[in-house]
Amino acid sequence: MTTKPDKPRAEQAPDEVEISLYEASKKIYARSVKGLFNSWRWALVWITQIVFYGLPWLVWNHRQAVLFDLETRRFYLFGLVLYPQDFIYLTGLLVIAALALFLFTAVAGRLWCGFACPQTVYTEIFMWIEKKVEGDRSARIRLDDGPMSAAKFGRKALKHLIWVLFGLWTGFTFVGYFTPITLLAGEVASWTLGPWETFWILFYGFATYGNAGWMREQVCKYMCPYARFQSAMFDRDTMIVTYDEARGEPRGARKKSADPKALNLGSCIDCTLCVQVCPTGIDIRKGLQYECIGCGACVDACDDVMDKMNYPRGLIRFATENGMANNWSNQQMVQRALRPRVLIYTGVLVAICVAVAVSLYLRTPLKVDVIRDRGAIARMVEQGRIENVFRLQAMNATEVVQTLEVSVQGLPGLEIASERQVVVQPTEVRSLVLRLQIPPGSTASGSHPIKFQIRSLNDAGIDIKEDSVFLVPR
Repeated sequence: MTTKPDKPRAEQAPDEVEISLYEASKKIYARSVKGLFNSWRWALVWITQIVFYGLPWLVWNHRQAVLFDLETRRFYLFGLVLYPQDFIYLTGLLVIAALALFLFTAVAGRLWCGFACPQTVYTEIFMWIEKKVEGDRSARIRLDDGPMSAAKFGRKALKHLIWVLFGLWTGFTFVGYFTPITLLAGEVASWTLGPWETFWILFYGFATYGNAGWMREQVCKYMCPYARFQSAMFDRDTMIVTYDEARGEPRGARKKSADPKALNLGSCIDCTLCVQVCPTGIDIRKGLQYECIGCGACVDACDDVMDKMNYPRGLIRFATENGMANNWSNQQMVQRALRPRVLIYTGVLVAICVAVAVSLYLRTPLKVDVIRDRGAIARMVEQGRIENVFRLQAMNATEVVQTLEVSVQGLPGLEIASERQVVVQPTEVRSLVLRLQIPPGSTASGSHPIKFQIRSLNDAGIDIKEDSVFLVPR
């Protein structure tokens, strides 16, 4: 079998072209905007960052107020001390966070993304730094389009230096939640950081620098899973950023003094400011898109234009699909928020919050385990008495010294033949060997239930009972 050789490249059809299925991403130069939603966004930037950067330095009971000490396996939350055994509370917190996200999304779309998500917050900060160093939107575009020069290199270098330092400060603060931050600061100052602290400071700092400085909207559009499944939580009564097409179309430029009806135009003057201020670079006039993070920047920009044109505000606004279709007022749209889905989310969320709060309130700050000594199950000691040996392990989850006294009951003549008190220091775990004895012949052979009672001599509210068994040999 012979095959016909391929034509030389020069003999191939000259009209063949290569088509790329992927569009190269274009850099977005977001324009600065002022308005109600921008003020809210910056207010949350300040609040979240004051909490994040300031909380590790807050002192509570002569220690760091919030510290997740992995080395000692203790987690301090102000006056609360938690242990790995309290993992159920972390589970409850994650469930509460998930349900709250579902609830807020069902009511008002991606409010979390637009106002409080760390990616949005740090992108806003990095963009502010970029604006201060390189200038406004038009100045940044001219700078990037121009040839490399000493001035351009200096501006770029300064911007990235500030970004890197800010990222490292963020990484340092993050590690300060797991290593006492005053100790960490001393190690940084003396260049004695451990390998793990060094790794996580650099890793978190690099992640902040890369995500907020370089990737920005790419994280929201392609990496964040929430952008993909958010539509499952939306319905036609979800409050989203919406363009009023009936009022805005047909769009077109005109003078401020012109009558749009005479020109057969809508309220949109096609200034594209709503696109220029969008941090993800979308055109909200094309309808709801998964890239929209609901930040409201386009609303502020459009309202400003409407004010200048002496047109009513609200060409772009937060509204629902049903509200836009039926021309509802804001009050009517808000009333529709109390629909079955929202009520179910709210009811479940409130129930879990109450359950976690009650559990924390009723939580005994002392954990006690009574374990039988496997080396001596039951034995006969002096005067024919029957003895069982137990080990009591006490975990003090408070920050005060606890003196514990142990008593036992359940069998006639049952008594503790060893030390019955133990002093447990704050956040300490101590063990106490308990030798329990009964008189000979006082009880039939076999297994008999007994009950230990452990009470604190310092805190009358600590009174714990533990069940066990006493073995009498044949």
